[in-house]
Amino acid sequence: MKKVAIVTEGGSDFSTVKETAAELEKFGIPYEVHVMSAHRTPGLAAEFSKNAAENGFGVIISASEKIAFLACEIASNTILPVIGIPVKSLALDGLDALLSTVQMPRGVPVASVAINGGVNAAILAAQILALSDKELDKKLCEMKEEMAAGVIKKDEKLQEEVKNIFKN
Repeated sequence: MKKVAIVTEGGSDFSTVKETAAELEKFGIPYEVHVMSAHRTPGLAAEFSKNAAENGFGVIISASEKIAFLACEIASNTILPVIGIPVKSLALDGLDALLSTVQMPRGVPVASVAINGGVNAAILAAQILALSDKELDKKLCEMKEEMAAGVIKKDEKLQEEVKNIFKN
């Protein structure tokens, strides 16, 4: 199975990165976490992304706050799918990171999840990898079935509560 790279600038985005890693663990997806900066270590970020495919990665997840340029730096140097996680910051509640993640220039796409959406980034990475991995595909289908069963159970509970309210 291909690995997932999680790259972060190492700031307040670390709690989001931990959620991402935990979700990848649930699926049994191998991953690595690295700290790099599009501004302070652009050469490192470029070198990492240029060699990511040959180093066994299938997807790269980038978590950044503020202008979130790391995802663009990574995506400009690889053909692998890049998923950006905009991270909430004190300045603009993550809206700055969200906008800079989705406003990539033509030819340099970055998929985006919600602000602090580390779990969804991991699930999206799993869905991408599952295109060529039947076992991972099965795990994702099971997850969807469990989610649906949970909603049905909540509805049954609500219906019972509503019935009891109007019985009295």
